[in-house]
Amino acid sequence: MIVHLPIEDWLDLHTFSPKEIPSLLEEYLGECQRKGLKEVRIIHGKGKGVQRTIVHSLLEKNPLVESYRQALPEAGSWGATIVTLRRQ
Repeated sequence: MIVHLPIEDWLDLHTFSPKEIPSLLEEYLGECQRKGLKEVRIIHGKGKGVQRTIVHSLLEKNPLVESYRQALPEAGSWGATIVTLRRQ
């Protein structure tokens, strides 16, 4: 199923299953880079850290990602990851 999402500087993964995350994240980061966004926030939730682990693993391998870090407390703390994208 194709889901159309507006491209903003944040993505909330709470409504997606873990198996959807790899393709969703890859497409989202590509669209963000094409839109000229330099930094985005991925909201994966706190829970047991399963989604965070999946997200960080995917970010490690993605050539569009310059770096990533845990969000500041006001932006979600360890329930969100801030991603810096490479320039196009």
